[in-house]
Amino acid sequence: MTETHVRIDGVSKRFGGVHALRGIDLEIARGSIHALVGENGAGKSTLGKILAGVYRPDEGTIVVGGHTAEYRSPRDALADGITIIAQEPTVVPHRSVQENVFLGVEGGRGGLLDQRRTMRRFDELVERTGIELPARALPRTLTVADQQKVEILRAIARDASLFIMDEPTSALTADESERLFELIRALQGRGATIVYVSHFLQEVLSLADTVTVLRDGRLVRTAPAAQETPERLVAAMLGRTFDLTFPDKTPPAADAPIVLSVRGLSRPPAFVDVSFEIRAGEILGLAGLIGSGRSEVARAIFGADRATAGSVELDGRPIRPRSPRAAVRHGIVMLPEDRKRQGLLMLRSLIENVTLPHLDEVSHGGVIQRRREASRASELITSLDVRTRSNRSPVSSLSGGNQQKVLFARWLFDRPRVFVADEPTRGVDVGAKRAIYELIRSLAADGIPVLLISSEHEEILGLAHRVLVMRAGRIVAELDQRAMSEDAVLHAAFATGEGEGAAA
Repeated sequence: MTETHVRIDGVSKRFGGVHALRGIDLEIARGSIHALVGENGAGKSTLGKILAGVYRPDEGTIVVGGHTAEYRSPRDALADGITIIAQEPTVVPHRSVQENVFLGVEGGRGGLLDQRRTMRRFDELVERTGIELPARALPRTLTVADQQKVEILRAIARDASLFIMDEPTSALTADESERLFELIRALQGRGATIVYVSHFLQEVLSLADTVTVLRDGRLVRTAPAAQETPERLVAAMLGRTFDLTFPDKTPPAADAPIVLSVRGLSRPPAFVDVSFEIRAGEILGLAGLIGSGRSEVARAIFGADRATAGSVELDGRPIRPRSPRAAVRHGIVMLPEDRKRQGLLMLRSLIENVTLPHLDEVSHGGVIQRRREASRASELITSLDVRTRSNRSPVSSLSGGNQQKVLFARWLFDRPRVFVADEPTRGVDVGAKRAIYELIRSLAADGIPVLLISSEHEEILGLAHRVLVMRAGRIVAELDQRAMSEDAVLHAAFATGEGEGAAA
């Protein structure tokens, strides 16, 4: 019989009047990869944080290795070998990798650190795990994937035996994700237990041994991953069947006017000599690997970065957006790839986030008309089905999908001329993804051109009418509906010589 590592009996958790978890009963087998899936707000991250000692349950018990655990802090959980690796790494940016790995367990004599001994410990840890990292590098200079490796090494250095990973691949490339999966399997091979929280269902099914579905704070079912399919998981997550396909495409008319024209746009070394056009009602996909220059092109069009050469025309007239404010005045709006750092004011209300760029329209004599502001914002919040207890709640209280809808509401306050969407579904659940796909499709159906950037090739191919592929700062392929395929995108992105230069 498989040994139980953790048993959860009747665990419940409330935050104010909200039930995050309701009577959860669950067993996690030692040495297994156990996935938790569900919509945002289903309770999976809360359950992970209770296991890691970040939160204390209001009701119920947790049994770890045969004894009842009452954790008051993550340090208590770590004493039982449990640690959490959050979606956003929690490294100390100005301390070396080595210092981060042994933070709090440095060792030494008489209060003094033994640097040679610490270096030997680090080298032994790297050799034992196969996780190669430069000991003296500062984590702020590393990729997110390598920062996660620092956290994993830190956990191993503390003799962790149960790793809780909360959305670990949300900011990783496909290649970085695959390397992380190899590392997770290696940890499992050494006897570690992994609790894996993710929105990516195919990823879960290929990695996990067991999958638990949560919905509205309740446990729906636990089953072997081999018995599940994405469709079955979605039906369990939502409580109903759900169409995983993309909305039907309606191509723009052949004579649809060109709304945005970009000619020879450059900002070396990020991108060089980028040219394209977007017609009214067209969704133009911009594909390529992270670092290929996709987001930098979008930021230059939006005025967030200054292009050094080239031109932008809107409706046949040249414009030079030198700031986002100027771009918005021209009707060019942008959903940034990082909504928390580049898009939203997390501690401000939904209403304030929606009206922020439009204060002139809800003011009189320089004074904001609060009733008018709330009315205009609330109409948009309701029409986009943003799930919130109050429109005056801080936007940080919302799930990722609802935060993204708030950004859509901001840019639909006035009808945009061009809508730029950079990673519009990053970190959102499957239900919110479908809603965002419908939003993007409806924008195009209304004649608004959309420039869509996504690291998910399936998303680009499922939504776009035409795809441009970037590599090393240049457009290297243009694919129309007949030529669009994941193989063609990958061949162009990786310069394998096939699919490159396909004509639209």
